[in-house]
Amino acid sequence: MEQQLELSFDEMWEKIMACDPTYDGLFYTAVKTTKIFCRPSCRSRKPKKENVAFYFGIRQVEQAGFRACKRCQPEVEHSPHTGVITDTIQFLVNHYKQRLVLQDIADHVGVSSFHLERLFKQETAETPRTYLEKIRIDKASHLIISTNWTNLEICYETGFQSPSNFYKAFRRLKHCSPNEYRTHVRMESRP
Repeated sequence: MEQQLELSFDEMWEKIMACDPTYDGLFYTAVKTTKIFCRPSCRSRKPKKENVAFYFGIRQVEQAGFRACKRCQPEVEHSPHTGVITDTIQFLVNHYKQRLVLQDIADHVGVSSFHLERLFKQETAETPRTYLEKIRIDKASHLIISTNWTNLEICYETGFQSPSNFYKAFRRLKHCSPNEYRTHVRMESRP
């Protein structure tokens, strides 16, 4: 049985607004008014939020009556390794809170750790570890925006084992500290 991706509507909305390729193949954006579905990274004009539905599989979205976008071609697998990469990313997204080592991930997708590392880097230009870190920082930035949790609570909630690693990764990926990020987002959302 296929495992369901653990992302909220708002988290998926953030990904499509940012045209984030990290989640391509894990979910699809269906636009109710045009009856077209896209990858999260599609650069087409963004729909209104109330006109969007999200689906976790191509068969599911096609059965709902949507057709594939001609621009991003979500129905086309661009690599023979797409299945392994998609399974790996889905595992990372659903288990980001846990302490993971490469062998855990490789065991889940059914390949050797060496093969997974090489294949994943070839297909995504990143290692599974750096990809996991990006997912954790995505989750942390979502929590910073949507909760009043402290940075320490967010650090542990998103799977980081130490605050220093959390702050270092956050700064590297967001180019600011968690506090600066929170302040910046609040300033932007004021009328």
